[in-house]
Amino acid sequence: MIEVLAIDTPSLGDRSYLVTDGTAALVVDPQRDIDRILVAAADRGVAVTHVFETHLHNDYVSGGLALAGETGAVYHVNGADDVALCRTAIGDGDVIEAGAMRVRVVAAPGHTWTHLAYVVTDARTGDIVGAFTGGSLLRGSTGRPDLLGARHAPALAAAQHASVRRLASLLPGHAPVYPTHGFGSFCAAGPASGGPALASTIAQEQRGNPVLTLDEDRYVASVLAGLDVFPAYYARMGRANTFGADAPALLPPPRVLPGQVPGRVAAGDWVVDLRGRRAFAAGHVPGSLSFPLGEAFATHLGWLLPDGTRLTLLASTPGQVAAAQRELARIGVDRIAGAAIGTLADWLGGEDPASCAVSDFRGLAAARRHAGVTVLDVRRPLEWAAGHIDEALHIPLHELPARLGEVPGRLGELPARAPVPVWVHCQAGYRAGVAASFLAAAGHQVTIVDDDYGRAAGAGLPLTGGTAPAAPAA
Repeated sequence: MIEVLAIDTPSLGDRSYLVTDGTAALVVDPQRDIDRILVAAADRGVAVTHVFETHLHNDYVSGGLALAGETGAVYHVNGADDVALCRTAIGDGDVIEAGAMRVRVVAAPGHTWTHLAYVVTDARTGDIVGAFTGGSLLRGSTGRPDLLGARHAPALAAAQHASVRRLASLLPGHAPVYPTHGFGSFCAAGPASGGPALASTIAQEQRGNPVLTLDEDRYVASVLAGLDVFPAYYARMGRANTFGADAPALLPPPRVLPGQVPGRVAAGDWVVDLRGRRAFAAGHVPGSLSFPLGEAFATHLGWLLPDGTRLTLLASTPGQVAAAQRELARIGVDRIAGAAIGTLADWLGGEDPASCAVSDFRGLAAARRHAGVTVLDVRRPLEWAAGHIDEALHIPLHELPARLGEVPGRLGELPARAPVPVWVHCQAGYRAGVAASFLAAAGHQVTIVDDDYGRAAGAGLPLTGGTAPAAPAA
């Protein structure tokens, strides 16, 4: 019996897989923190003998090279990939034996030009274990085709349509589908489902996945129309995976002593508060930034963090610092200048805290009855286009640090009048809390709308363009 173990990284929307016959094990698309995989293999008493990459990833730093080095496994990467690392080159049609497992390599261009899928069978029985589809066939969607640049997107989308259909034609309907992306990852071309590891099969995808239900022209058009922005750090991930990366050390960062935190802010560090947004709103170190741990922490912090910026973390416990460090290491952020562990009082060192208000869409509707309220929508462009509050100012979160000057009325800017209150919202509250911390640090009087956008119309707010689209809720 072949066992498939999914190793989830929900903050990035990805899954790695360990597949074992009880003695040998192969791993598909390992994340950089390979200790999780080593523990899983040790718990089962199996040896990792082969590591496979479906493609050179854009949303995380791969642990493939490090895992192969640690275990002595063979590291399989497409021979067509131009990489500066030691690998065993493979390509379409190759078959690799791994213990009692047989791996057939299937070219699956679309997410990238050199993308591969792997069909694993039990060599003893001939039974299909599953198709490991990386960023090609996802659950209800496919990988996005624009990560190599917009000019390649139409051709890659067409290639995706052809390659997924070819893969589906090679497999019976009961064959399980094990994608790497699509559980919240920005690598998906459209909304993809999550759910348990064994939730999808070829037959299920043939019934509902656009790539298998639409003809090529309609599929390509729908994919291209649905592409939205993706995190800026993706550009760095591709380069990192071309050269390969070591496993992260994950040693505790230098300790910042009580009272030293305001000095870190003054020195230009990004001082990042890991507490929840309501705790931050109730009181925080002036000038600090709110990126609560969880809820796509690494995605949003990695997206906004300028290269070379010193990062100091504020946390209630050492475990929170360790969790944040692990999340950031997965996207190549290894250098953390320091961490302060304790309470707000510890961090302030006798200074007065800053705060901001928290409300919901009903509160916003009431505030708009009075003149002089700015409504700031920090959702992504496609979310805005699908529906937004009338007369709101739209600045996507990833653009906000560079466009703070477009938000009217910060404190001290209008000496003859009261500051203009800014009410900031997103889809579900996380991005609004992040944005509010930037606004507060810039001197704005800000209220976080900690609410789901789907309740905006019911609160009496006038909307333009329909209702909010299905999108990752953050």
